[in-house]
Amino acid sequence: MKAVVLVGGEGTRLQPLTFTTPKQMLPVAEVTVIERVLNRLAANGVTEAVLSLGYQPDAFLTAFPDDRAAGVALSYAIDPEPLDTAGAVGFSARALGVEETFVVVNGDVLTDQDLGALVDFHQARGAEATIALTEVADPSAFGVVALGEQGRVDAFVEKPARGTEPSNLINAGTYVLEPSVLDRIPEGRSSIERQVFPSMVADGRVFASASPAYWIDVGTPTTYLRAQLDLLDGIRRIPPAPDAHDRGNGVWTLGSPLVDGDVVGPSLIGDAAYVAPGARVERSVIGAGARVEAGASVRASVVLPGALVKASAIVEDSIVGERAVVGEGTRLSDLSVIGGGTNVDGQQALVGARLS
Repeated sequence: MKAVVLVGGEGTRLQPLTFTTPKQMLPVAEVTVIERVLNRLAANGVTEAVLSLGYQPDAFLTAFPDDRAAGVALSYAIDPEPLDTAGAVGFSARALGVEETFVVVNGDVLTDQDLGALVDFHQARGAEATIALTEVADPSAFGVVALGEQGRVDAFVEKPARGTEPSNLINAGTYVLEPSVLDRIPEGRSSIERQVFPSMVADGRVFASASPAYWIDVGTPTTYLRAQLDLLDGIRRIPPAPDAHDRGNGVWTLGSPLVDGDVVGPSLIGDAAYVAPGARVERSVIGAGARVEAGASVRASVVLPGALVKASAIVEDSIVGERAVVGEGTRLSDLSVIGGGTNVDGQQALVGARLS
């Protein structure tokens, strides 16, 4: 089976991290988002995928010089201009030469949904398009799907007022499509969620299926951090990274880190990372080659590869970008986000800061 993976967005909600790195190339527990997405596709029978690129495409081309990742053969379709979701699907699927049922996924969604079961559901109903759904507590900020018999889509309701929503099921960003859907997508910019799918409802061949499986859109600092803590906390019931070694008490390592300080599980320490004597890491990810100096503390946070947390600094509920430096004695809290390569002066107290 073939897949289109949408990775063209600028990741504005994740700035400043995405100023230097495309969203899908950011690591979640030391494995990039795009590799996690491709791993899921490969496990569900996808053998070929086209990456629909727009923002910083060279980062993807450089990362996969053999045009292969997670057992999936890759090709690339670089959007000539912003095309929105339908435009990108049409452009990329035509480039891939799709001639049979195919899958579309959003490249910033991590999920444990059974894609094979979704394809079976699609084929059993003779659907032209099938949408994966996930349940949320408050659907008022999303596009909600109203379902009829056998999962046929009756209507799409965009951001309904609280209390008026027809269901709490939202579009999960995974679709199974027939090639005929491409005939419905005009050249240029268009939205599959707001234009193409709603226009197909009258034909009665759009279906949707809800899954209770794990699902998260990692496109904001809150969800990007949560996705990593979910892996550490065992919510997904898998090791936080495929090659991670369980050192006991919830502490995982990759490669050969040097740990002379205290690491309290659940935590993941990346290859060649250093936790100095007197430093403390708790419920956090310390990326490859990152350093936590003496007296520093990192709690419920992510320190990306190559970053430095200097002596006596405190990082709590925050994200430190690749090769960033947190100055001596500085305190980060309340989801502060430090962009890649940024130097933060010492002896500061930053609450909910965004620095680049």
